[in-house]
Amino acid sequence: MSASRTVICLLRNDLRLHDNEVFHWAQRNAEHIIPLYCFDPRHYQGTHHFNFPKTGPFRLLFLLDSVKDLRVTLKKRGSTLLVRQGKPEDVVGDLIKQLGSVSAVAFHEEVASEEKTVEKKLKDICCQNKVKVQTFWGSTLYHRDDLPFGHIGGLPDVYTQFRKVVEGQGRVRPVLSTPEQVKSLPLGLEEGPIPTFEGLGQTEPLMDCRSAFPCRGGETEALDRLKHYFWDTNAVASYKETRNGMIGVDYSTKFSPWLALGCISPRYIYDQIKKYEAERTANQSTYWVIFELLWRDYFKFVGLKYGDRIFHLNGLQDKHVPWKTDMTWFCAWKEGRTGVPFVDANMRELALTGFMSNRGRQNVASFLTKDLGLDWRLGAEWFEYLLVDHDVCSNYGNWLYSAGIGNDPRENRKFNMIKQGLDYDNNGDYVRQWVPELGGIKGGDVHTPWTLSNSALSHAKVSLNDTYPSPIVIAPEWSRHVNKKSSGPSSAKGKKGSSYTPRQHKDRGIDFYFSKKKGF
Repeated sequence: MSASRTVICLLRNDLRLHDNEVFHWAQRNAEHIIPLYCFDPRHYQGTHHFNFPKTGPFRLLFLLDSVKDLRVTLKKRGSTLLVRQGKPEDVVGDLIKQLGSVSAVAFHEEVASEEKTVEKKLKDICCQNKVKVQTFWGSTLYHRDDLPFGHIGGLPDVYTQFRKVVEGQGRVRPVLSTPEQVKSLPLGLEEGPIPTFEGLGQTEPLMDCRSAFPCRGGETEALDRLKHYFWDTNAVASYKETRNGMIGVDYSTKFSPWLALGCISPRYIYDQIKKYEAERTANQSTYWVIFELLWRDYFKFVGLKYGDRIFHLNGLQDKHVPWKTDMTWFCAWKEGRTGVPFVDANMRELALTGFMSNRGRQNVASFLTKDLGLDWRLGAEWFEYLLVDHDVCSNYGNWLYSAGIGNDPRENRKFNMIKQGLDYDNNGDYVRQWVPELGGIKGGDVHTPWTLSNSALSHAKVSLNDTYPSPIVIAPEWSRHVNKKSSGPSSAKGKKGSSYTPRQHKDRGIDFYFSKKKGF
């Protein structure tokens, strides 16, 4: 083996070549580079509290796509991606011993405790072998070191305060260049096979033609998606109006799965937004994409500030809530048979596609924690299992938020399932798409089948507690909206289509955290 300087670039949730500081640094500091991805067996075990499978079929498919795509990209540039099954600290230790020429191991730092534990073990192994460790921060729009709070402990506990300070005083670093050629591997290394579903104890999922996210993983697909959403269709210019949609691919950016695995850089998205604003149009919609990237940043920084408290039953506020663990109710929720059609439709979409709209996530989380009173960690771990775009900080941060024990300045916020269904699926197209047994119920009546007469149900071929369940709970506030249902054709803005848009009113498009109204 050559004694030349070799840098191992350990990749985890940064599966891209563009705007990747690990590659950028290694190119300048090595004669040979080993891009490495490890399928860590710990990622395919059970979740911490309830032992659900940790990585579900849709996320695994997306990950396999992303690993394959990065290998293709690197091969075009004179390199390849080493793939190994094993704990990263063990794989890196073996490579250091095998090669004898490793001068440094470079990787992006993560936030949560399991990832930090791996980082500590990597540093220990490198220290024992007198190998330099070079770490970077690269998962957020705003760099951790550029936050205008002095120390992470000064991070505000309310998003709006964070946003205003960062927008006023922060700066986004420029996008790093993408290398045309990547330095070669040392001689004698096998690139290694990319594992199969069977090899990871999984079954490959079936694709559902109704999916709002029928996309593949990988940097190539991510960059194509941005080009489509920004430059080819101008969909970004109406994002703020359509983002609460439920049906179709283009009602929102759909960047989150690629962001979760680092297939696309948030700084690159920001850079493209700024170019789009300069060349096409700048409006509330283009700003709102940045606004949502800031939410993602915020949850990462909350994870840095609070550590393992983001996983604790009592949350960031150490609030003692008498959570229940009624598994019959939980099973009804996760299987989409609560008898509340708007909840059930969203949960079935998740189970069958690995994706759910932001609006749906807020509602099913509110239903689990506020209407059923179930332990919020049941929901968080179920999402961790199934979501194609699972990001530990965003997922747990959002669940804490929904449960009222996280970063929420308002007490006892609760969604009204019937009002939400009528606001965002006023003609019932979304419910009928995912709960076909209610397909015979026309218009907004589909949101409350238990309120219909026997003759209406019979005409629609619906038999409560036979073809579709009665609600497992009925909240008193739902009755206020039972008689406000739309049973006629939906408005032009509420039609089903690729850019399905919810019914509008003067506050629509401003999320709940800006609303001054109660009842949501």
